[in-house]
Amino acid sequence: MNFSDIIGQNEIKNLLINSVKQNRISHAQLFLGEEGYGSLPLALAYAKYIMCTNRKENDSCGECASCKKIEKYQHPDLHFVFPVVTPKNKSIPVSDTFIKEWREFLTDNPYGTYNDWLNALDSENAQAIIRVDEGKEIIKKLSLKSYESEYKIMIIWFPEKMNQQTANKLLKLIEEPPEKTLFFLVSQNSQQIISTILSRTQLVKIKRISEEELFKGLIEKHQLSEDKARQISRLSEGNYTNAKEYIESSVDAEQNFEYFVNMMRLSYSGKLIEIIKWVDEIAKAGREKQKAFLAYGLRMVRENLMLNQKQPEISRLMDKELAFAEKFSAFIRFENSPYITGELNTAFMHISRNANAKVVFLDLCIKLNKYLRM
Repeated sequence: MNFSDIIGQNEIKNLLINSVKQNRISHAQLFLGEEGYGSLPLALAYAKYIMCTNRKENDSCGECASCKKIEKYQHPDLHFVFPVVTPKNKSIPVSDTFIKEWREFLTDNPYGTYNDWLNALDSENAQAIIRVDEGKEIIKKLSLKSYESEYKIMIIWFPEKMNQQTANKLLKLIEEPPEKTLFFLVSQNSQQIISTILSRTQLVKIKRISEEELFKGLIEKHQLSEDKARQISRLSEGNYTNAKEYIESSVDAEQNFEYFVNMMRLSYSGKLIEIIKWVDEIAKAGREKQKAFLAYGLRMVRENLMLNQKQPEISRLMDKELAFAEKFSAFIRFENSPYITGELNTAFMHISRNANAKVVFLDLCIKLNKYLRM
């Protein structure tokens, strides 16, 4: 991961690069930002730049032995700590137990989220945390001299998932770090990190990606048309993870839009025979697609309510959705929107519990007829 691979965040990149050039690298830094803004990629690129033996003016060379090892996340002086689940083989639940999965995770998607990591671990609904055993591993690793680089660097992803005992061990290391040892904590929620650690780290605040930077990044990384990239960058609110979800779900989004338009028009008209035909159609879609549609319907109700309340600046609709909403939003008001969203949520719950889809959607349409006409 080079700085050039990261979408936007030019101000932070320059700040980090200059700290190396000026030999003013803080030994403990907290990269704080929402998932999708690039906190972890920035920490990875920073570590690579620090360890690079042939730095360019504004990036790592990508060619020296150090860069090549870091690109595979196998440099002996770059260490990782991250939340893990209890292994099925009952071995010690520490990061090194899952280092193979972690390297694959970073290689596939350095912008990956906590939930993406849980999926990679096949966690079966278990929550991943950083346990006290990890504290012992941290002490052992950092007590050794560096092998190849001037610095030893430890990247701690989601420090808010540490238990108290582990956090206390880390605190002692941050207060009295071994020589040439750097800590990069990558967090989404600083309020869940103990205050004594927060007070000993230098904050690197990662803001949302600007719309223009995200627009350019989507064209470069995903070869989108300018119109498509512009729409998605506007909808994604500076979050690259959101943008990728829009790209990956574009086909389903088109189908969900058609479902939504037909459901609302037929529900309002109350034409029972046509409603039954529509119900028969969506009943064939399968439960996961039905749930995705209902989630989409909830979003559309919220966006139309914002338009109805003359707040288009906080509405996030694609062009086709916006064209429909110009008229439809008149039917979504404060008076009826809680009832409509309530019925959509109820339908989602029933579908999730394997209720009969035809019964659920027919009941939903009949109730929508009442609420749309309030």
